[in-house]
Amino acid sequence: MPHDGDQENRAEPPDATDLLMQVARRLRHEFAARLVDDDVTPSQARALGVVARHEPLRLSSLAEHLRIAPRSATEVVDALEQRGVVRREADPADRRATLIRLTAEGARVRGRIGAARRRAGDDLLGVLSDVERDALVGLLSRLVAD
Repeated sequence: MPHDGDQENRAEPPDATDLLMQVARRLRHEFAARLVDDDVTPSQARALGVVARHEPLRLSSLAEHLRIAPRSATEVVDALEQRGVVRREADPADRRATLIRLTAEGARVRGRIGAARRRAGDDLLGVLSDVERDALVGLLSRLVAD
């Protein structure tokens, strides 16, 4: 006969939030592992994506898009510039401001990052049928819609 305390010792099944966080964590790890060959961190990959979508952009705008402090954005851009994937240039509208642009190498690395992201997603979602993937995309789209 079970004791009253037995139910307290049983782990609760994961809820949707727990499962989404586990999937996101797994996807981030898979993606990060694929970035090693390009010597780019996940945060640098995010920054490259923002620059690619919005270039040219000011450091302050990059910081806003990444939701990081301007000083942190400067450090990210310093590392990307040292790597040769972005360049700084004076803003013609305000010589005190700096604009960030991708270099040709940055565009190539950005393409490889996109391919790595797709492969990581395909590997993770490969257990789902096409119908299940379409349903998941529909559900996730509803969740991210504003």
